[in-house]
Amino acid sequence: MDIIEQFKKQLEGAELNPETEEIGEVTEVKDGVVKLSGLKNVENFELIEFEEAGVLGLVLNLEEYEVGAVILGSDKKIKEGTIAKRTKKVFSLPVGEGLVGRVIDPLGNPIDGKGEIKATEYIPLERKGPSVIERKPVGAPIHTGIKMVDALIPIGRGQRELIIGDRGLGKTAVALDAIINQKNEKNRPYCVYVACGQKKSKIKRLISTLEKAGAMEYSTVVCAFPDDPASFLYLAPFAGVTVGEYFRDNKKDALVVFDDLTKQAWAWREISLVLRRPPGREAYPGDVFYLHSRLLERAAKLSDEKGGGSLTALPIIETQAGDISGYIPTNVISITDGQIFLNATMFKKGQKPAIDVGSSVSRVGSAAQLKAMKKVAGRLKLDLAQFQELERFSEFTEELDPQTKMILEKGKRIREILRQGDLAPYPFEKEAIVILAGTKGEIENIPLNKIKDFEQDLLQEIEMNHASILKEIRETEDMSDALQANVLEIVKEVKKKYGSEGN
Repeated sequence: MDIIEQFKKQLEGAELNPETEEIGEVTEVKDGVVKLSGLKNVENFELIEFEEAGVLGLVLNLEEYEVGAVILGSDKKIKEGTIAKRTKKVFSLPVGEGLVGRVIDPLGNPIDGKGEIKATEYIPLERKGPSVIERKPVGAPIHTGIKMVDALIPIGRGQRELIIGDRGLGKTAVALDAIINQKNEKNRPYCVYVACGQKKSKIKRLISTLEKAGAMEYSTVVCAFPDDPASFLYLAPFAGVTVGEYFRDNKKDALVVFDDLTKQAWAWREISLVLRRPPGREAYPGDVFYLHSRLLERAAKLSDEKGGGSLTALPIIETQAGDISGYIPTNVISITDGQIFLNATMFKKGQKPAIDVGSSVSRVGSAAQLKAMKKVAGRLKLDLAQFQELERFSEFTEELDPQTKMILEKGKRIREILRQGDLAPYPFEKEAIVILAGTKGEIENIPLNKIKDFEQDLLQEIEMNHASILKEIRETEDMSDALQANVLEIVKEVKKKYGSEGN
């Protein structure tokens, strides 16, 4: 026994020996960032341990005589002279099926009170995105359940679609609808919601909404609260994309929502300024573009050789007074494959979701639509654009010819049909039927205030008496000419209910 005890003491001594393991000392600490001396061979993004304080640090700056690191936790117990030890480990996150249905912090610790998370493996938080050779073109859709998005600005599996707009216009609601709508989708993707700098009350409501909708069965929530250290807000989006990558690399589909990257940019600016990195435009460091590009480049549709999995990203950016020409908005617009722009003027007029079709775009386009949606939504964007131009022109004149009046009346009704409440996503087959009714159903004579009633009556009629139509669209993902004619006949019958009021 004496020999074993002696051997243990020798091992303990070896751990504290600077010759076998590097030890550094804190020279400066402020705002959750420390400067250290002595860690000569430490690597970038390596974890270091402050044993006395019981917290870890993450190395971000390698300078000639000192090292800069962010503290992953409270800095109250760290003072000048505090000892820091190398762990020789890159910062990694526990991932796997065990995270589904859980709420975690950016370090992978559970914060939902449901016990320990059993991880199947650990993935480094900082990884390169797949190369061009390892990817394949985006070809399958992620349906959001929002008629306007799925018809006009389709999102594909593996795409990066930015949601951008002022505060309080429903950006989170669009992303939340997309997550809830996956419940009944074929090949349902796993969803990750990253709350970066969102209020605790908002997160509680959001998690409660997901639970009520049954969406937490396939979702993970990553939280970094406003009162957390800046390092947590900086790392939260990387934690979210790492959780999603596990499913992508295991031949499955995943969807990640970053709400929002503006807060991450603020946190990175704060860390960089304390680390004495040179400030550039709007005081952001020069690598803030690289911060978001290396994050979003990890979203991809993998080639068949790599398993064919996908990771779709929905980053959210908050603008000030609708200014999309700001530094961070233009950065993220140039990285992503399109944007959904929410307009404050439209929101005030009661158009919800307040999506500005003119400023919104999907660079994947109809490649991310099923045949049924391509057929019914083909002319929709053109019709809406034509209507909006005429509507602006008609404000300056009262004399309009009958054809122009007809285009205006049809446009108003299409706009009304595309209006949709929060947290009320439509299944794909219902979206196709409603849009077909709007574009080819000749609904110009239905009073504008009755359009929503007409829409509900039409869906109710088809559900109750023609359920085979919904089944056929869902199974074939197509709408044949015969099926379209059948739906338009039903539209004609339902219209009779409103005919006397309309003529």
